[in-house]
Amino acid sequence: MTISHAAKEMAKWCDAMTGVEGSSGYIILLALTVVGYIWINDGFQINGSSKLAEEDEEEEPEPLRNFTMKQLRNFDGKVDEKTDEPKPVYLSVGGTVFDVSKGRDFYGPGGPYEMFAGRECGAALATMSFDESLLDDLSACETLGVGDKTELENWLEKFEHYRCYPIKGRLVPQAKLPSSDRIVSMDELAKYDGNNQESPTGEHSGYATHPIYLGALDKVFDVSFGGVPMYGKDGPYQRFAGKDASRALALMSFDPKDVENTDISDLDEKKVKVLKDWVKSFEEKKGYPIVGKLDKES
Repeated sequence: MTISHAAKEMAKWCDAMTGVEGSSGYIILLALTVVGYIWINDGFQINGSSKLAEEDEEEEPEPLRNFTMKQLRNFDGKVDEKTDEPKPVYLSVGGTVFDVSKGRDFYGPGGPYEMFAGRECGAALATMSFDESLLDDLSACETLGVGDKTELENWLEKFEHYRCYPIKGRLVPQAKLPSSDRIVSMDELAKYDGNNQESPTGEHSGYATHPIYLGALDKVFDVSFGGVPMYGKDGPYQRFAGKDASRALALMSFDPKDVENTDISDLDEKKVKVLKDWVKSFEEKKGYPIVGKLDKES
């Protein structure tokens, strides 16, 4: 049977079924209209939204955080030995930290710009240089010439508005961090309780978010360097922010009596070990910077 003959037979069948002569043409036109509508609207709609939109719905972004140089270096896109999964790819441009994981082919392992992964690279990008001496040098961005500063701004605009790389926070150089040997009074500790939502200024200018202090043993950690969702405003552990949380951490307790009590002299060795494990995790796993020593007598 030829295609022409088959078409005629189909037309006769359509006419017999509908009782309308030439109905096959209308049926074909209707089918094309439906297909066109589906194509234009990117698929069938379910409850007012497409399946594609439901699948691609983005999660609410995490609040901005502060980064130390050491923390940033961890986001190099290499395979994490613990999870066997590739790590995100972050880089800093003039202190602004971007998640460039979408550009892994460029900035990840094996890419042409892999040397920038996990590094501050503003000066290198502005001068179009692969000189490693320009990496991790935020001060170099401040001494750029007029033309290079314009180029740096162009890179920032490109990353944020054209590539739409998410901004994760700000890189804080070691020179801007308080000394780990300074003495922090309980009154000063209480000022950094995670409730300040204003843009940092003054001594904390250049931070993505205000410091959040937490005391443990005799050390004061700034947990705004990665712990904002946990210790920041409305976070599950905010009750520890701005406090000496030694006893509460040792007892794994949210009881207000333990949160307010700073005495750990009555705790047994097992509980003290739990506290020391917390401190070790803060230092080694989380990389929270130590910004002072607790003045227990203040």
